[in-house]
Amino acid sequence: MRLLKNNTSSKTNCDLSHCFLCSNSLPGWQSLIGANRKNLRYKKGATIFNEGEEANGMYFIYSGIVKVHRRWGNQKELIIRFGKAGDMLGYRGLGDEKKYTVSATAIEPVVICYVELAFFESLLQINHSLTYQLMQCYANELQNAEKKMSNLVHMNVKARVADTLLALQSQFGKSKEGNIDIALSRQDIAAFTGTTYETLFRTMQEFIQDKLIKISGKKIFVLKEKKLAELTQVQ
Repeated sequence: MRLLKNNTSSKTNCDLSHCFLCSNSLPGWQSLIGANRKNLRYKKGATIFNEGEEANGMYFIYSGIVKVHRRWGNQKELIIRFGKAGDMLGYRGLGDEKKYTVSATAIEPVVICYVELAFFESLLQINHSLTYQLMQCYANELQNAEKKMSNLVHMNVKARVADTLLALQSQFGKSKEGNIDIALSRQDIAAFTGTTYETLFRTMQEFIQDKLIKISGKKIFVLKEKKLAELTQVQ
């Protein structure tokens, strides 16, 4: 079973104002969105949708963090991006084929605002801001995909790991303790970097020895951001 038990608490339901869908739709459509949306809750590790499944709807993250990933080689995965509150999932399923080309998995408890695809497409025809923001999502993801492919070709592993740590810190910021404010397994960091667990482990140990980072459990502290940035410069 994918979903957590339904909960009507305002802290665990979309409030019709902060998710990607609601914040980019005309005010007059809020009540209609409220009537057509579903609040879905997923446990850590639960699958939201799978690569190759028929695309039936769109998912808007209200709280929590999701990894978007796809199969890569023999029993491997490549993490395309991480989604957090305010982000949208499932738009790769739009188009003639109507299939999800990636998978989405909760890496912590997640609350989703979900609408069926037909309703979302009707919103796009009326809400120009929503259509524009969707176009921006496609453009940003295309740019990021091109950058990731370029990094895989031109960067060595040490540079890619440094780039990954800086990207995660840029997206999620720092906690009050000063660590990157997302708890990821080493396997997920490796999948986001495009390398193996063993190679990632060796590289991060080098970073620790060089005092570029510090690690405590799953907490990663960037100690020398400028030095890490220098490693990412392709010669």
